Amino acid sequence: MGYPLTFSPIQLGGQRLRNRIIHASMTTRYAREGLVTDAYENYFVSRAGGGAGAIVSEPMNVAPGQNAPSRLAVFDGRALDGIARMVERIEAHDCRFFVQVQDRGRGRHEGGRIDDAYGASPLPDDISWTVPRELTAGEIEAMIDGMAESCQKLAAVGVTGCEISAGHGHLFHQFLSPWSNVRDDYYGGSLENRARLLTSVISEIRERCGPDFAIGVKLPGIDGVANSVDLALARDIAAHVAATGHIDFWSFAWGSHANSLYEHLPDAHGPAVPYVDPTAELRAVAPDIPTGALGYITDPMQGERQIADGKAELVMLARALVTDPWLPRKAAEGREAEIRYCVSCNSCWRAIIEKNHLECDNNPRVGRADEGDWHPARTTKPQRFAVVGAGVAGMEAAWILAEAGHEVTVFGRGDEPGGATRLHAELPGGENLSSVYDYQTLRAQKAGARFVMGSEAQLADITGSDPSAVVLATGAGLSTPQWLDADWRQEGLVPDLRTLCADFLPRPAKSDGRLVIYDQDHTEMTYAAAEYLSDWFDEVVLITPRERVATDVALVTRQKTYRRLYECRVRIVTSAVPTGVEALEEAAFEYRNVFNGDTARIEDIAAVTFATPRVPRAALRPPLEAAGLPVHVIGDCLSPRTVMAATREGHAIAEQLLGARVSNPQS
Repeated sequence: MGYPLTFSPIQLGGQRLRNRIIHASMTTRYAREGLVTDAYENYFVSRAGGGAGAIVSEPMNVAPGQNAPSRLAVFDGRALDGIARMVERIEAHDCRFFVQVQDRGRGRHEGGRIDDAYGASPLPDDISWTVPRELTAGEIEAMIDGMAESCQKLAAVGVTGCEISAGHGHLFHQFLSPWSNVRDDYYGGSLENRARLLTSVISEIRERCGPDFAIGVKLPGIDGVANSVDLALARDIAAHVAATGHIDFWSFAWGSHANSLYEHLPDAHGPAVPYVDPTAELRAVAPDIPTGALGYITDPMQGERQIADGKAELVMLARALVTDPWLPRKAAEGREAEIRYCVSCNSCWRAIIEKNHLECDNNPRVGRADEGDWHPARTTKPQRFAVVGAGVAGMEAAWILAEAGHEVTVFGRGDEPGGATRLHAELPGGENLSSVYDYQTLRAQKAGARFVMGSEAQLADITGSDPSAVVLATGAGLSTPQWLDADWRQEGLVPDLRTLCADFLPRPAKSDGRLVIYDQDHTEMTYAAAEYLSDWFDEVVLITPRERVATDVALVTRQKTYRRLYECRVRIVTSAVPTGVEALEEAAFEYRNVFNGDTARIEDIAAVTFATPRVPRAALRPPLEAAGLPVHVIGDCLSPRTVMAATREGHAIAEQLLGARVSNPQS
């Protein structure tokens, strides 16, 4: 076994874990009306079957007034039968199940304010500016009692323990921080008073549930808010909580409901496991309490190293286990090449907020009963399929069809699979995207798929492979902006952003002058390109007709995008459109405000480029259909969207083709 420390057992209070991997709390929003659904149960049972030693659930409704329909109803008892059934299935895999105890208080990371918010003090949330009403002492005592009562009910149906979430800007954090708690009663003022809500909940749970009910806590590290929790105060909080004597494990969270929210979910724009050193410093306050390494851990060796270095005893994974619930088993069995690795793009976070349920770029089967280590059933009647386009949509379909035993020919324009995602993977912060097409390619190659790469597929090439059906996944190209004369475009004087990036990836000599990027895209690739190109021009100027940039990405991603752009000194001009190309003759760029028509001019232009809405490349569809072939259009070729949509559609069309025989009218 390559990870002996990770896969060694550990005792958390009265509970034994068979290994050190804990699924950290991750909101799924699979519950409906407070009850366990099939998707909810499937999700957690799949991670138990995949080898995790323990699972921490998403928050549940565990106190009076908590009634979110997407959280399991524990306090009123309605979800307990479903939880008992689910826990029995989880325990069958020798996996322990913890429930997260949390309350958001005034905190909000969605658009708009909360009408019925409550908090420690009537001070505004740092993102939404929601001003809560101040909780009374009686309400606080009722909350303490309710949370302990709920844990007692959970223990009675087989739940191993709880994790109290006291970081990330939620209610416990709001009480702990002097920035958000200015009370002058029993729950405000000194650290002892500010921590009283948390320590009272801990003590009451221990009193009611006994020594075998394991209690964990997630405490704030540096929360990134001025006059709030810095490392020194985080140490004091940790020491105060440890002094209760009731904590069986803990971890530390970064960021808050503020401009530092993105620190909660670090991505590939920074180092892996970024919080390990400050966590080790906080751990030293009470080194006998097992500590969880938490934050941007995607590879089994990263967790093993933290344990070996004495910086943690537990490896807490959330996004990595969303992407591959069998990551622990595959790592233990030496099957690392078969792991679907987390891209750390935070599309899952966006899906939770905007789609109201969890999804993943690199796992189209999240929440399905057969999610873990899935393989398609082998066909008894092999057919031939042509997959035209080797981007992530086409490759997802290709490996599944090939693994099912069909003859698959993949036609790709590039020399290697990946499509536009391969270019994005070459830009800052995009390298993890390679794991999507690397996984797909490996499985397709192992299954015997044939690759015809390096040129645009022609009708004769495709029909020559004698397919029963064609999966058309030829992607999309950037549209020509209206302000750009056709002659300029045709002569290549104003290349699109993808073309310019491809030209600059060999790292040419630095260009004197400014680069102007006209942004009608608002997705991550555009800003990764702006960051990269800022090294090669005197200045990069980003111009968009919208009132801000990065509107098509999640809030946590948008925050980090702005930080990177400003750190690279990219100039951002909003609510503006180019006036035309005339000024380019003078190495200048002219634009006008979309609201009042005022014009302005940028001098010393070295290059101009654009990222615009993409147009599907579907020209092959009519001739293929005229040739009598069934054509299934997926990904950007159908309608330009996201990597998540592309992999989902590739997966879905493959399953559809496997479920129904497709005859070749020409055979």
